[in-house]
Amino acid sequence: MTNRAAIILAAGQGTRMKSSLPKVLHKVGGRAMLDWSIALARDVGCERIVVVANPQGQEVIDHVRSTLGETAVAIQDPPQGTGHAVSCAEAALEGFSGDIVVLYGDTPLVRPAAVEALFEALSDRVKVGVLGFEAANPGTYGRLIVNEAGDLDAIVEAKEASDEQLKITVCNSGVIAGDASTIFDLLKRVSNDNAKGEYYLTDIIGLAREQGARCRAVSCPEADVMGVDSRAALALAEGAFQTTRRGELLAGGVTMIAPETVYLSYDTVIENGVTLEPHIVFGCGVEIESGATIKGFSHLEGALVGSNCVIGPYARLRPGTVLDANAKIGNFVEVKNTRVGQGAKASHLSYLGDGDIGANANIGAGTIFCNYDGFLKHRTQIGAGAFIGSNTALVAPISVGDGAIIGSGSVITKDVDANALAVARGRQITRAGWATAFRDKMQAIKDTRRKTD
Repeated sequence: MTNRAAIILAAGQGTRMKSSLPKVLHKVGGRAMLDWSIALARDVGCERIVVVANPQGQEVIDHVRSTLGETAVAIQDPPQGTGHAVSCAEAALEGFSGDIVVLYGDTPLVRPAAVEALFEALSDRVKVGVLGFEAANPGTYGRLIVNEAGDLDAIVEAKEASDEQLKITVCNSGVIAGDASTIFDLLKRVSNDNAKGEYYLTDIIGLAREQGARCRAVSCPEADVMGVDSRAALALAEGAFQTTRRGELLAGGVTMIAPETVYLSYDTVIENGVTLEPHIVFGCGVEIESGATIKGFSHLEGALVGSNCVIGPYARLRPGTVLDANAKIGNFVEVKNTRVGQGAKASHLSYLGDGDIGANANIGAGTIFCNYDGFLKHRTQIGAGAFIGSNTALVAPISVGDGAIIGSGSVITKDVDANALAVARGRQITRAGWATAFRDKMQAIKDTRRKTD
């Protein structure tokens, strides 16, 4: 396979987003749009990736350098169009020989198969490939001018198009691939003699044709090349991602009672045989093994849920949660950085943070792992088969042995041996008739005040 590289354009100001966060760092499916494009480049085998950024976009520059390294950033200053932006990446790709693809930091849903098809369309004679789509409303999109032989003759921007060309509905996505040396050589010949005074990347098609080279267009669904330049467009992209991902899970054997109410992240892994009730949110880093049931109104993030577990309703699993097979986390239970052993249960109203719970242990309602002392986090160890009574506070660091029983209402501050009973609460005092005397006394006071008033 020919060497591959990617140039990702991310120098736009994104003013229509009305946000202090740079446009390309807004998230779709829990992942920054720019990171979608970086992942796409990696998925299609690009060995080098360069992101073209604005000099004022320090947050984007820092993000790219932390993700790809110091040399992966090219600066476009001042912005003079897409052709100029691609040219700004030439120095960063010095020494590279092979094919390049131009991607966009605000177009997160392009599929690897489409870019792979674009690369495959290139050959000794086909020097440039363009990813196009059939537009429902062509509007301001550039039009792909295809000849009778099926080759791409030109891309005409809407502002430059004739009335006849504006009738064309096959449009340019902006994604272009070609031999690196060819692309950069053609860009040196691009003029800014147009309505916007910019250097259009699309002009290289006409220039390539003038040299006798062939260009080809590869098509993909319009939704896959949806660009994001506003909050409304961001919401549309999120909706498109969610719809696609839900469909993939359904096709893979996941049961969803109300798919439109389940929200997924880009890396959510759910095996076949899982049942998802309505109104569930999956943050990043969640894996659900076969046979598990996630009940409604639950929120999961950074959690591994084993086979045949039951979660919720109204449960929250936070990062670091690991549930072994057949564990149960019930309603209004929050789990964080805790391993719950096979068959263990916490059925309701508990906080389990920074702990290890042994197999078949039972955690009663109202149990709290008191894991934070104001400065440091500490762990709670619960042995296999232990029984923690309701309304218990376990003050970490602490260990409860296998088979131990903790009496309800206890505040446990010392380790408990295996198979022991621990009770730590005030002694109950019962005074016969006290309640009757109290009521009589208080009623007399109340009657006296009424007479005075």
